[in-house]
Amino acid sequence: MEQPINVLVVEDDNDINQLLCKIIKKSNYFPQPAYSGTEALIYLEKQKWDLVLLDLMLPGLKGEEVLSEINSRGPTPVIIISAKNTKQSKINSLRSGADDFISKPFDVEEVSARIDSLLRRSKYSNEATYRNQLTHKDIQIDLDAKTVVANGTELTLTVREYAILVLLMSSPQKVFSKSNLFESVWNEPFYGDDNTVNVHMSNLRNKLAKANPNEEYIETIWGMGYRLKS
Repeated sequence: MEQPINVLVVEDDNDINQLLCKIIKKSNYFPQPAYSGTEALIYLEKQKWDLVLLDLMLPGLKGEEVLSEINSRGPTPVIIISAKNTKQSKINSLRSGADDFISKPFDVEEVSARIDSLLRRSKYSNEATYRNQLTHKDIQIDLDAKTVVANGTELTLTVREYAILVLLMSSPQKVFSKSNLFESVWNEPFYGDDNTVNVHMSNLRNKLAKANPNEEYIETIWGMGYRLKS
């Protein structure tokens, strides 16, 4: 019997929260509403979540602070759903560890599709579909424990960052175009939005560089894409 999929919905507007919970139930997942950042922390303390839907403008702790707290606990998929939909807000959210950003007002079918897509990607990342361990230079990925260690330091990666690194390390000689990466990691068609891939790749590189400033792990092949640096 499959484990239930539990989704934490952090949204202070009651009507929007209930609508999101209804969308989640329709997909046979189990929603838990939270109406403030402080309440969200209580639920984060209680258990692990398969997905968090997170508003940014919250009473108590702000959404950005909740996102930081989520990331400190390990890779949990996060979709930001917010009216703070400037380009900078989106980029800041992705750089801070969110996996996706949906602007308000939102389309119900789009929200449902993005939730399904991210949960599929997360499940793919959490299954040992490759060898139990991948290594490259001083990086070790334990595919059973879902841990990444670089230069002796355990990294805290988002679901997307983890999936990108696993993909690159599974085919170390292959050059992955942005289209390859997006369609493999996001499990959606690529429509030329380079920014999404760029931000996640930049975040991943920054975390690796922080662990070992003297090593370069991922190289850009100009006009083609990315691959592991030998």
